[in-house]
Amino acid sequence: MEYVIHEGKKLRLGYTTGSCAAAATKAALLKLLGVETKFVEIKTPEGITLKIKVIECFKEGEFAVASVKKDAGDDVDVTDKIKIYSKVKLRQDGKVNIDGGIGIGRFIEDSPFGKKGEAAINKVPREMIKEAIMEVYPKGADVLIFAPDGIEIAKKTYNPKIGIVGGISIIGTKGIVYPMSDDAMKKTIYMQLDILIRKSNQVIFTFGNHGEEFVKKNGIKGDIIKTSNYIGDALLYAKEVGFKKITIVGHIGKMCKLSIGAFNTHSKVVDSRMEAFVYYLAKKRCPYEIIQRVEKFKTAEEVAAFIKERGYDVIFNDMKQGIIDRIRNYISDYDIELDVIIYTFKDGRVVQ
Repeated sequence: MEYVIHEGKKLRLGYTTGSCAAAATKAALLKLLGVETKFVEIKTPEGITLKIKVIECFKEGEFAVASVKKDAGDDVDVTDKIKIYSKVKLRQDGKVNIDGGIGIGRFIEDSPFGKKGEAAINKVPREMIKEAIMEVYPKGADVLIFAPDGIEIAKKTYNPKIGIVGGISIIGTKGIVYPMSDDAMKKTIYMQLDILIRKSNQVIFTFGNHGEEFVKKNGIKGDIIKTSNYIGDALLYAKEVGFKKITIVGHIGKMCKLSIGAFNTHSKVVDSRMEAFVYYLAKKRCPYEIIQRVEKFKTAEEVAAFIKERGYDVIFNDMKQGIIDRIRNYISDYDIELDVIIYTFKDGRVVQ
């Protein structure tokens, strides 16, 4: 496999569950045609030809079953090393039928990505499977993709949040896994928003698990989507698909960055926490000695406690308004209703 450079490191590319499904299908098909192979080559939409090892391949009557092992390269991927199986039967009418078996999730309601009851095998993997078949056997085939370990692994994915139950999804728009890809996380956010807008025009954004727990613990009603550091991308897409109310719930450490216009809050992209506090304290004409103290702190939680002790916690409300103002400017929209909830671990909610 090839490599990419990410943050100065050389990282190995991997291949998707879609590529695995196509490779396993081709191996099983070749078995039915009397061809033994330890590796199969498939073409990816990215233009890269993959040579994938076949883990097992055998015949069961008129069917053949083959499996390959997912290789996510140097990406952090819960489906890495999962075995993807394909059970294939030859046809004679040129048709290709593709379905999912054990460990492959199914849609529990209609969505932009599939109809209720369908197997969660996305469009591009379906096309790759069909291409792998037609390349060697144009008469067509019936294909069943399954992954016994997918039932447990799916519990660690976002599938339940996007209306898929019972297993993993067979996905991949390029056939290739790019390590540390921001695109994968953003696409997950977009998928959740696409599904949610079908039943509600309101959404709660949190940055992660702590925010989600805060929402539930404090009885804040609404559907939650975790944006990680990609709050800006989430906001833009929420506007695009038609949400009318957005509530952002976050710890002071993320929210202070957002209050001065940081729409990607990853510390490697921007670390402006102390600068944010200094900005809002300066606007309140806070004594220079306090500002000097603030600049020396390491965490936003410490700063929040410090300025509260000195009676300057009024700036939390200023930060809230700063977030609202900057979001409106960022998404160029004054019709969307915005609410902002900032909390600290010590004091809980610090603005109303």
